[in-house]
Amino acid sequence: MRYLIVEDERFAYEELKRMMTKLRPGYILEKNTKTVIDTIEFLKISKVDLILMDIRLADGNCFEIFNHIEISTPVIFTTAYDEHAIKAFKLNSIDYLLKPFDEKELEAALNKFENIFHNPSYKTDSKNFEQLFSLKTKNRFLISKGDNYHYIETVEIAHFYSEGGVVFLHTFQNKRYIINYTLDQLEQQLDNRLFFRVSRNCIGNVKAIENVARYFNSRMKLSFLPECAYSAENGQVFRFKTDTFLKNFRLN
Repeated sequence: MRYLIVEDERFAYEELKRMMTKLRPGYILEKNTKTVIDTIEFLKISKVDLILMDIRLADGNCFEIFNHIEISTPVIFTTAYDEHAIKAFKLNSIDYLLKPFDEKELEAALNKFENIFHNPSYKTDSKNFEQLFSLKTKNRFLISKGDNYHYIETVEIAHFYSEGGVVFLHTFQNKRYIINYTLDQLEQQLDNRLFFRVSRNCIGNVKAIENVARYFNSRMKLSFLPECAYSAENGQVFRFKTDTFLKNFRLN
């Protein structure tokens, strides 16, 4: 197996190369490209069996590569930015590894690649990849705070809400952060055993429900702790039909 690493950060490249050498000593590293342009030029004249590709490169976004040349080679995306997962899985994506990832995560991605590669019915086209792989349930979000970045685990999040066209993540510690998602995207990626669509502008965590009270016309009234900022600022009361509440929120 011959592979290409597309990575512009030297430390990230060295660490990925080390893990690949340890996990797959029989694989041959053909090249390390650092830019969109270099990757396009290499793939025009060379073929590999697998690509490990960072998303943000020195001269742009890696998706520009796919706009210039046709790539049928399986790709394992490696990135610190989780907002590109949907787009990545529409391409030849085997897996989407969020930095910093460990050897176990890389091993699982390589096993997935090998299981498909040795399948005689396997075809390297994007539709086949989309059928074989679906997006993982999100378990963490990358948050920027000034010049620094850190992760927030999904279980720490009480609500997501939209206000003025901006989507906020609101934690149980009563901190909020802007995130680059729509509520519709979040609804598809979050664990529906834990999160539910409260309203058009809010997605809530069932563990943030402070009180459930009967409401008129066979409905239930919900209150949250911490209070949903959208609800507090707009005077909105969240009400659900009793049977819908019991069915969707698994509290029966």
